[in-house]
Amino acid sequence: MASQAPKSPFDARQEAPDPILATIVATIGPASEHPDVVRAMIRAGACVFRLNFSHGDFTAHERRLRVVRDVARELGVSVACLGDLQGPKIRVGSVPLGVGEPSAAGGGSIEVHAGDDVILKRGIGESSIRPGHHGREAVLALTYPSLVDEVELGHKVLINDGAIRMLAVERDAPRGELRCRVVVGGKITSGKGINLPQSTLSAPAVTDRDWECVAWALEHELDYLALSFVRSVTDVTTLKAHLDRAAADGKPWIPVIAKIEMPAAVADLESIIAAADAVMVARGDLGVEMDLAQVPVVQKRILAVCAAYGKPSIVATQMLETMIENATPTRAEVSDVANAVFDGADAVMLSGETAVGKHPAAVVETMARVVAAAETHQRATQRPHTPPVHLAAAHRGTAALAHGAWEIARDLNAVAVVTWSENAGTARYLSQNRFDIPIVACSSDPRGCRRMALYRGVTPVCMKPPGSGSLSDWNAAIDRYLLTHGLVRRGDAIVLLAGRPLGQAKKTNTLAIHRVGEESGFAAHLA
Repeated sequence: MASQAPKSPFDARQEAPDPILATIVATIGPASEHPDVVRAMIRAGACVFRLNFSHGDFTAHERRLRVVRDVARELGVSVACLGDLQGPKIRVGSVPLGVGEPSAAGGGSIEVHAGDDVILKRGIGESSIRPGHHGREAVLALTYPSLVDEVELGHKVLINDGAIRMLAVERDAPRGELRCRVVVGGKITSGKGINLPQSTLSAPAVTDRDWECVAWALEHELDYLALSFVRSVTDVTTLKAHLDRAAADGKPWIPVIAKIEMPAAVADLESIIAAADAVMVARGDLGVEMDLAQVPVVQKRILAVCAAYGKPSIVATQMLETMIENATPTRAEVSDVANAVFDGADAVMLSGETAVGKHPAAVVETMARVVAAAETHQRATQRPHTPPVHLAAAHRGTAALAHGAWEIARDLNAVAVVTWSENAGTARYLSQNRFDIPIVACSSDPRGCRRMALYRGVTPVCMKPPGSGSLSDWNAAIDRYLLTHGLVRRGDAIVLLAGRPLGQAKKTNTLAIHRVGEESGFAAHLA
């Protein structure tokens, strides 16, 4: 597949009719791991690639990570890689071939009907069928044996994303069995997820397998880690404390994305969002764990709280699901993506569509076009702007500068905002002010540049500070960069944010207005 390197970092987001500001997160998997496909996805607009630790082994993840970083380096763009921890996902144990009917995955399958009894049993390696009170009954092995003791009678037990629905009716503690009565039946195969929306479990949010994935992520310098099945702020702070200790020992610092997919997390929403570095609305399990009709309402609430705290937000799950097989999405899916943008999502995510689907690059391009159309409508309607209202005192100065840049850019009809953001902090505050123009964020740290790839509207640019350390010299370098890449014209107004010395974190303290090609926007005494 022939390709050409993009003219600038903006090009990956400019395949759509208008430059898009919302970020596209794409899951990489067997269908998308070839370098040509990754290259096409980046060109179509993918800025973050998700490694799903629920599937595949470390060898596969390392291969995919290497491909993404090699292609990004070839194209001259900064692309983030996100590791998604599995969390305490409870699944049906093995259903071997010969039990029930053969399944498409190669094992067996057990079909259950309304009124049947299903036994969840601790301490067995494989699921089976045995004689029961009313004929045959399924006996299911579990990946989480304590379920038998922790689910209360009368509680719901859901299998395969809620397609199979049961109620716990009897416990036989000596035999390690929990009897469930089927309300809605279906086929049960190996590895299907079990959801317990009414039960409180003792399983830790970060499992032993997750800690192995965290260690791998630190070794391979992933840019984000997503924490699944968050129940309380303690789950987030436990992982963040571990990562902070690792950073103190010389490992790279990795931000934490809290996945909101359980009612308990919704109940502790503000504390979780305040503690997390970013948030994902994980609608798959959220739609199983709570009333499906409430999911759109909860999505709006989560995004509103993220905006108030200035935290990047991602909307995920089944956004363009039919494109796993089909070349075009449904009208409802297109509306779903657009409405996520209207609700204020910083990023929209593709899962199976790009991991195992037939059209990984086309689905990214489709999402980019939908996002572009939604953002064009937003610009035309000129919605009122509200900056983040909950900010840490240590960052209020930077946040105030970011909001001031928004006001100035609007009043001057500026075409871009440019900042030096060594560790991505200033870039995040600018992003959360929801500019309708691109934000060019410079850093000499490749890891900081990759982190910025998640932020709405931000184009990271890796560069070294000018040898003089002068803000005026950096201003001149920015002019050359913007003009060379065709991003502005001479005389265009831009807004600049930086601090001294360039190249150090937490130094942003200066804002300047500048017209490209003219004398530096920074006063001589600040140079």
